[in-house]
Amino acid sequence: MPRPTNKEQLLELSAANFNKLLEFIDSLPENIKTKAFTKNELNDRDKTVADVICHLHEWHLMMQTWYKVGMSGKKPAIPAEGFTFQTLPALNHRIWEQYKGTELKKAIVMFKKSHKDVMALIAKHSDSELFTKKKYPWTGTTSLGAYFISATSSHYDWGLKTVKPLKRSEKK
Repeated sequence: MPRPTNKEQLLELSAANFNKLLEFIDSLPENIKTKAFTKNELNDRDKTVADVICHLHEWHLMMQTWYKVGMSGKKPAIPAEGFTFQTLPALNHRIWEQYKGTELKKAIVMFKKSHKDVMALIAKHSDSELFTKKKYPWTGTTSLGAYFISATSSHYDWGLKTVKPLKRSEKK
């Protein structure tokens, strides 16, 4: 499905990509689900499947914070206090440090909860509220929907692409 342009598409693609990611992880052998990779099999930061899920979870939490602050009329620190989009690698490393060692089962529970919370925020809005650029001062020149796409459907797609090679590497 192409990038969502309305609420229904956003909810559908977010749910579909969320489910694809979790179903793929569920299909992995137990030893892969719990293995700590040391040769950048995932990426240069994440060492476990749980690291990828915790990353997605934390971005959900950041999205919820931006939303709460922004909708209250204030300017949220995006992506986070002390960080810019140019310093995302440092922010993402901080997220990894915060969650490293988290067990996959716990990571998935947190991820499912934060996904549900973000989906509830999306559901509260009309197409116009989600997809009109510059509708909310805190979203700058883009739309609220663009932020939700980045925190859900697009990010879940990244997560799946990140963990997919693990299945192929196990067959070698």
